Amino acid sequence: MDAFYASVELRDRPDLRGQPVAVGGRADRRGVIAAASYEARKFGVHSAMPTAQALRLCPELVLLPADFDKYTEVSRHIMGIFQRYTPLVEPLSLDEAFLDVAGSQRLFGDACEIGQRIKADILRETALVASIGIAPSKFLAKLASELSKPDGFKVIRADEIRSVLDPLNVSRIFGVGERTAKRLEALGVTTVSQLASRPRGEVAREFGASGAWIHDLAHGIDPRRVNPRREEKSHGLERTFDKDITDRAELRLILYEFCEEVSHELRHRGLRGRTVTLKARYWNFKTVTRSRTVDLPINLGKRLYVVARELLEKIPAGPLRLMGVQVSSLSDVRAPVQAGLFGGLEGERVEEDAEGVKLGKATRALDALRKRYGPGTVVPASLLSRASLRVREREGERRRE
Repeated sequence: MDAFYASVELRDRPDLRGQPVAVGGRADRRGVIAAASYEARKFGVHSAMPTAQALRLCPELVLLPADFDKYTEVSRHIMGIFQRYTPLVEPLSLDEAFLDVAGSQRLFGDACEIGQRIKADILRETALVASIGIAPSKFLAKLASELSKPDGFKVIRADEIRSVLDPLNVSRIFGVGERTAKRLEALGVTTVSQLASRPRGEVAREFGASGAWIHDLAHGIDPRRVNPRREEKSHGLERTFDKDITDRAELRLILYEFCEEVSHELRHRGLRGRTVTLKARYWNFKTVTRSRTVDLPINLGKRLYVVARELLEKIPAGPLRLMGVQVSSLSDVRAPVQAGLFGGLEGERVEEDAEGVKLGKATRALDALRKRYGPGTVVPASLLSRASLRVREREGERRRE
């Protein structure tokens, strides 16, 4: 999708069309840009840029708060369109996916025809524009979609691979970040053609396993299949504070709020996890992490908070500008639980825990209320003050709009 979050907002706010628009956090709260319209990009504004910097580059920038519930709903609609044409859909994010249409061509025509139909369906049903790339491999298909933005449709055929890849900057290769690009430049490699012309063994010796990988991509070789059951490796939440926070009691409240949000999302996705990681960034940008792996996978907010709070106590005191919590080692809630050493299932210990049974029932009831009436319908009593603060912030943002 083209400038997805910003495009959704512009669709719903046609009065802003033609203006530089960005979705992100406010500058006075150390916000960052989540998405920028193409009008804003002309000024150098891009995603992940601090909002304060974006406003310096473009003082006329119209900044809108993010509405991820809305973006998620639109994303589900778009993914549903994909599913009409093939079951082999691998989402990468809310606004991007790989599709394998090799088995659908007898029904819907060749890949180009399917791509045009999908593009037209998205525009007709969501009033949003997508850019589509078609190629023999995932890397090349993604590259094709990026080369033709916005409102693009590009095909890279097998006999065109070299002519398309050769003139591109080596940073276009998936896996070549800023540091790798600088190392390649020191070796005299700045284009894909120069990388491809080097012996594969030489690049592998210089960069290890990733060297062999980027050399293969420079030749358009990507054996990865579209995986519709791609496993999520982790889920978490982090936030930069408006002001540095030292008070541990306040940090614990914020952490509890994070744990509730993360655990709700895990339950919504039918996941649970065993490894909890706490991330803390100090006023001087020094960042520390602490992790702990528990015996049984969890997805209840209170249980997650118990672990995260212990990790918080292990980091040195000091003013924090950012904090986050992440759960990894994820598994499907329907997956069988590892048998215990002395018989029985380890998961039975959770079921036998009366407190755990009550907590699970209460959580499911609260999830049902949240699903029916929306986020913030019911919150833990200790978070009431923070919930009311969120409401006041949203009301203030609407008034500013």
